[in-house]
Amino acid sequence: MQAIRFHAHGGPEQLRLETVPDPVCGPSDVVIRIGAAALNGFEPMILGKTTALKTPLPMIPGGDGCGEIVAVGERVEGFRVGDRVGFHPFVPGEGMTGETRPGTCCELVRVPADRLVRLPDGLDFERAAALPIAYGTALRMMTTRGAVRAGERVLILGATGGVGTACVQLAKRAGAEVIACGSAPWKLERLEALGADRVIDTSRENFREVIWRLYGKPRMTGGGGIEVVVNYIGGETWVESLKCLAPGGRMLVCGATAGYATPNDARYIWTYELSIVGSNGWTMEDQARVYAMAAAGELRPVIDSVRPLAETADAVRALIERRFFGKLVLVP
Repeated sequence: MQAIRFHAHGGPEQLRLETVPDPVCGPSDVVIRIGAAALNGFEPMILGKTTALKTPLPMIPGGDGCGEIVAVGERVEGFRVGDRVGFHPFVPGEGMTGETRPGTCCELVRVPADRLVRLPDGLDFERAAALPIAYGTALRMMTTRGAVRAGERVLILGATGGVGTACVQLAKRAGAEVIACGSAPWKLERLEALGADRVIDTSRENFREVIWRLYGKPRMTGGGGIEVVVNYIGGETWVESLKCLAPGGRMLVCGATAGYATPNDARYIWTYELSIVGSNGWTMEDQARVYAMAAAGELRPVIDSVRPLAETADAVRALIERRFFGKLVLVP
């Protein structure tokens, strides 16, 4: 089969289109012919070895993918050749697809059958590939863990990527007022088109200063600030996010792309009785739900571009340079 692989860590120049052996279908596995794959923010991190993960080389990148079953193991029940499926990319005992097990930027993938999620009718491969990691993560963070409610004011940092565009839609669907952050005028326009009530250009303004100007500085006696901050950026945004929260407010966290060793100011946490709510990944039920929501038109996966597999390096470069809005999809 054809696959994108890197044999050494570094930049996008390490990615090569190669001919590699087809995956072997084990007795409890299926093999899926990839209809579409999608990239995520961790792709440059794994490629550049900026995490503590030990990635076996050579590695095929790509965490998201879906397609059609072309082989079924002898112990597998309930699935057959020709079924349209996606799969949860975390496999117990093997780790995360595209990080510690071969990714989806290829023609064929082996997946344990117990990680499969059926695709509903009416959901094409390109949209389905965009959903699991970003939209599954956002669904769990905004609903199960964050319990975002109607009437709340929600600030979303880094709102222009996959998780961010999902959070904008889910917060609006819950009836919240959405303040979305981006770093380019064209991205802010697209956030407004997606439903954001207000946008903040973080290349020109400090988001905390804008929140204080719009809603007032939080006060111990009540008033000022906002109820929810969605922060998977980390780094220097951490304390500024705490300063945005109204008494009893909460910060929702599912990652830290700018660095997990964040500065802190614990005074705000106890003074304003704030909650920091962590959210780790998503369940297979969450994944099935975002598939169903997308098929029904209740959730719209935002796709920046659909490119041929051979252009994976260019797509990863776009991730690094932040020249994208939504998800980057690849098709063999």
